[in-house]
Amino acid sequence: MSTTASDARSDAARSNAARSDAVVPGTGFTRAHELFRESVRKFVDQEINPYVDEWEEAEMFPAHEVFRKAGDLGFLGLSYPEEYGGMGADYWYNIALSEELARINGGSIPMAMGVQTDMATPALNAHGSHELKERFLAPAISGEAVCSIAVTEPGAGSDVAAIRTTAVRDGDHYVINGTKLYITNAVQADWICVLARTSPEGGYRGMSLIIVPTDTPGFAVTKKLKKLGNWASDTAELAFDNCRVPVENRIGEEGMGFIYQMEQFQNERLVSSAGCAAGADKILKMTIEYCRGRETFGKPLIENQWIHFRLSELIAETEFLRQMCYHCVRKMEAGQDFTREASMAKLKAGRLAREVADTCMQFHGGMGYMEEYPLARYYRDSRLWSIGAGADEVMLGIIAKFEGIAPGR
Repeated sequence: MSTTASDARSDAARSNAARSDAVVPGTGFTRAHELFRESVRKFVDQEINPYVDEWEEAEMFPAHEVFRKAGDLGFLGLSYPEEYGGMGADYWYNIALSEELARINGGSIPMAMGVQTDMATPALNAHGSHELKERFLAPAISGEAVCSIAVTEPGAGSDVAAIRTTAVRDGDHYVINGTKLYITNAVQADWICVLARTSPEGGYRGMSLIIVPTDTPGFAVTKKLKKLGNWASDTAELAFDNCRVPVENRIGEEGMGFIYQMEQFQNERLVSSAGCAAGADKILKMTIEYCRGRETFGKPLIENQWIHFRLSELIAETEFLRQMCYHCVRKMEAGQDFTREASMAKLKAGRLAREVADTCMQFHGGMGYMEEYPLARYYRDSRLWSIGAGADEVMLGIIAKFEGIAPGR
């Protein structure tokens, strides 16, 4: 590949120095971002798409191999400091990466990479000590280490305040006990960012984020889980049985874990929504081409008014979602809180993905139901958007609070 990490870093510097050089009106995308997109497309075409079917069949992809290649190209630390191997670039690069990864023939690899870039590492980058970043962030950026984020538990999904995993202080160590569930990348992870209770306070208080290397005694992957979709992305149940880790592995202040996690969720929801919009756009274009070439009752399907009207409506909604994501990035770059807007984008993304998947499968007829056709995989994979990173109902609750219409307000 012609693009190197240093090339991408130079592109990022030129982009930051020439913000008025936008090539997409109303966004922060510059010519440098478009050059970056080309490098991601080459990576997807050469290193991912030729192997996706094989990885899906195996229900696992070689994360260390793929991430090392992505790290060599600078894809895993775009907005992180150069001191730790990142690009020091603006967040438009993260959005461009998410949009281009949507060109992958399935949701597994984009999800796994998203965990590495925007879910397991943001809190470490923002609040971790220099030593902690050197030990764990730098190898995650280079792709030498695969990482994961462990929040969800059997009795605590979207209700983060209900987690029960404990980290009890014992001298210079925390002793961690508990169970985590539905953890992406966990089977192959070298370290996991764990949200645990470091004090007996209930509710949102007393939680901390702690880095746990997966070779620590007392840590175990107890079960690799089978899922409806995203087969190549490994997901697991984890157990912590008197798992001892140094106190210095804690990210930031003790008791601030819930706050750090809520901050991280906004990144996760934003890049996920941007990727969702790009994925929906891809599927809609694929469906348009299919309907142009498929004839029924003597004419192409696309000439049926219901079909081209319905597709047009979904195209419009996809564009609205994309523009909401761009609005969030503008607020982020301006240092403004975008929680309300990111929650709206995440809500719309999940529902729109389901609608696009169902409608496009219907318009494909029997072909869309076949496993060898891309739509069946998209139908399965896209269903997670309304569940992961906070279910639709959680997004509605956040929006209601911002609008002052939640009960008791």
